[in-house]
Formats: sequence, structure tokens, C-alpha cells
Amino acid sequence: MFYTEFNGLLPEKYKTVDLFPQHLRRDIEGVNDWTYNDINNGVYKTGFAQTQDAYEKAIQPLFASLDRTEAHLAEHAAPYYFGKHITEADVHLFTTIIRFDPVYVQHFKCNIRDVRSGYPALHKWLRHLYWDVPAFGATTEFEHIRKHYTKSHKQINPASITPIGPVPDILPKDQEVPAATATLRSTNE
Repeated sequence: MFYTEFNGLLPEKYKTVDLFPQHLRRDIEGVNDWTYNDINNGVYKTGFAQTQDAYEKAIQPLFASLDRTEAHLAEHAAPYYFGKHITEADVHLFTTIIRFDPVYVQHFKCNIRDVRSGYPALHKWLRHLYWDVPAFGATTEFEHIRKHYTKSHKQINPASITPIGPVPDILPKDQEVPAATATLRSTNE
């Protein structure tokens, strides 16, 4: 219902956007299931863990699923998760990945790898959405993201200190961090 019910309120160019195309529904639902459980919710399971054991149990599936996403995007992204058209899978994943380096790495201790240096295909996908699709970049406010997390979770950050980095918030599309450049170079040789 939500995909079409409000089309009458949309500008004409958006009425044809189909984030849940019939031929990809099974794939999207499958990806959304583990993306939600292991990535979207996985950062919270990790960040709000109350014991070392709970933390370690939460962080392993989170990074296994990030690795799975990286492998998929390295092989299939062109430029979206399922090819040439944006889908619900892109929207679901973006909301967590855009916050990953600025907040989840340090605040929630999701620090096995960061996106910009540890996941080159995921980083490329993220930057494409942010820089090339206005609905993503125009609605992302990094200062709000950082301050919301660091000021509202007193049990995690009692002094409410907000880290400055990473700087810049998101890299330009044609720039990689040195570690990722070296990894990409060795992969392509």
C-alpha cells in the first residue's frame, strides 16, 4: 500500500519509482531480513551490550554481515544493491552505513573495521548514494547524527563528549583513504 497509495501527492517524476519491484521482491525481502537483524539492529545489540560476552556475541554477526554485503557489492553493485535501479534494500542499508564511521565505530564499539578503509565496495556504494542521489545526501546531517548519539546515551558516554571525526564526514567519490587505496591496488594486480 505505501508504495502506491500516496502517488497522487507526488511530483510526476517520482510516481514511477518502484523500490520493491515484483521481480526482486524475494531477493529484497531476504536481504532486508539479515540486514535488519545483523546490521541495522546489530550496531545497537553491540553498542548496548551490558557484558563482554554479549558484546562479542553481537559484534561477530554484525561484521560477518558487513563482509557479506561487501562481497555482494563488489560483485553485483551497478551502482545500486540490485543493479541499475534503487530498491528498498539500498534505503534500509544506507541508514546504518552512513552513521557507521561517524558514530557506530567509536560510540558503539563497532570497531573491527570502519567502512571507509575496510570495505571499499560498500564505501563506493555509500558515496554514490550520498553524492549522486539527492534524497540521500540532502537528508543526511552529520552534526545531528553525532550529537544525537553522543548526547542522548549517558550510559555509554556519561560526559557527552562528541568526537570530531572522521574528517571529512564523507569522502568525495573519487577519493579513498590510503589503506583502501593500497587494498584496491593489490586486489587489481
